Amino acid sequence: MANERSGLHHSVLAVPRGARPLAPGAVMHVQAPVVDRFREDVLAGLARVPKRVPPKYFYDERGSRLFEAICELPEYPITRVETALMQRHSEEMAACLGKDVWLIEYGSGNSRKSRLLLEALRPAVYMPIDISVEMLERTARELALRYPWLRIEAVWADYAEAWELPPVAAGARRVAYFPGSSIGNFDPEEARRFLASAARLVGAGGGMLIGIDLKRGVDRLTRAYDDPQGVTAQFNLNLLVRINRELQGDFVLERFRHVAFYNEARGRVEMHLQSITHQQVAVAGRRFGFFAGEAMHTENSYKYSVEEFEELARTAGFSPRRRWLAGEDPFAVLYLEAA
Repeated sequence: MANERSGLHHSVLAVPRGARPLAPGAVMHVQAPVVDRFREDVLAGLARVPKRVPPKYFYDERGSRLFEAICELPEYPITRVETALMQRHSEEMAACLGKDVWLIEYGSGNSRKSRLLLEALRPAVYMPIDISVEMLERTARELALRYPWLRIEAVWADYAEAWELPPVAAGARRVAYFPGSSIGNFDPEEARRFLASAARLVGAGGGMLIGIDLKRGVDRLTRAYDDPQGVTAQFNLNLLVRINRELQGDFVLERFRHVAFYNEARGRVEMHLQSITHQQVAVAGRRFGFFAGEAMHTENSYKYSVEEFEELARTAGFSPRRRWLAGEDPFAVLYLEAA
């Protein structure tokens, strides 16, 4: 992989290093410039066999709106079920997490579900982490206005990459929050490494509250990622729109189709963009060939049983302490404690 990337270049997003105020009670931290690897990762992914582009690049402005629309679909229950679970059990979850904690949220986005937890927990500090500086700033300001009692220490970073905890967190008991089953986008070994890094971050006695989507019938899983309205197809194809716009691509959307299926052997839903015909595409001055039927892999979403995930967490340095299960659809929120 290193050799594959050696001729590529990335850009640095220009936001000043350090901390700057966003609103009364809200600060944003930038320990180092955030690197924009979109061009690098797309070119490397198109050169691979099979072709692959990381799912984090779905989320430009239109992609984020389409994902919000997906969350409202009857075929996609995850957001709806998790929100109901939080509404029913947020007080119990807060009691597990404890008082006066630093709540660190990975991939906070608009922090919509986090508000249920914030109101029940009333943490000493809320530390949202997000790669979108615009979303991070907007959400931090909204929360500062909504909760004047809340201290917000936002961190602009890609949580899947190396980043540093601001020094203001030294000595505090820390709890990580990772809702929405996003852990499923990592393959099991990547998930183990991510959980191990979270265990080191919160330290011995710290905790993690995490959402996981559970295994269910194949037909229901497939419909959740290939809805009859075609919203998920638009979401997947929007990746090509973004490549065309930002990387001078010439993808013709009508020559690709959205494909999603459950790979039972690997316990994951896969999403692909499949070429309908033999074709050549240009991206950032380079050309890539697709044969008819060739697919570019755009996302995995691993599904677990509760027992499988708890065992994975143990290998990463966490001890499972509590579980909350949704009765209406297979979904769980787990509380883990770092050893």
